[in-house]
Amino acid sequence: MEFDWQKIFFNELNLPYALEITLRTILMFLFVLLLLRLSGKKGVRQLTIFEVAIIIALGSAAGDPMFNKDVAILPSLLVFALILGIYRLITYLAARNEKIESILEGDPMYIIEDGMFTMEEESHTTFAKDEFFAEMRAVSIEHVGQVRTAILETNGQVSFYFFSDEEVKPGLPVLPKPYAKRSKNIAKRDDYACTYCGHVITLQQDCTCERCGHDEWVKAIATCRIA
Repeated sequence: MEFDWQKIFFNELNLPYALEITLRTILMFLFVLLLLRLSGKKGVRQLTIFEVAIIIALGSAAGDPMFNKDVAILPSLLVFALILGIYRLITYLAARNEKIESILEGDPMYIIEDGMFTMEEESHTTFAKDEFFAEMRAVSIEHVGQVRTAILETNGQVSFYFFSDEEVKPGLPVLPKPYAKRSKNIAKRDDYACTYCGHVITLQQDCTCERCGHDEWVKAIATCRIA
């Protein structure tokens, strides 16, 4: 089977068409930036799921006119205007009705309470513990016992509330090397943290966590947080 590399890479591309694509791309990119500015958002970290859907729709409307010479720019601008209008209308309604806001943006989710993972996060199939550990390390958290409460906000950010140094308790380590020593086999008597829910208990033999029913443990640590 032979491939027509000329058609695959260039097809009908010529200098005038390349210049037209360049102009179309610049114009559509500027229109996208303008719409994002009009939406009032200042950063990606502030985007909710609803707003990500708006961005995807916006990208779809902007994509075709950039390279397809059969698609005019003005119809795409009409789509832009409709997207912005829908966004403004729905955010207006959401600001005045908590149920609509909850449906569109979801609700904050408690991840840690009293130095342990909540059972809510264990049942949440989209929760990625490795990513959450990275979030914790980014704010100098060494183990879960340093955290009184952690809340996953609707925009993807995590809010942490810490124990004072006097209140810090033994907890599940989140640093890669200590966490990598997790095992189902208990070698000697010590404080161990369940790797699934963070429950800490003194063990001297293999055991199942009474809180979540899992049987994988890692040695707990009780260091204070250094900000």
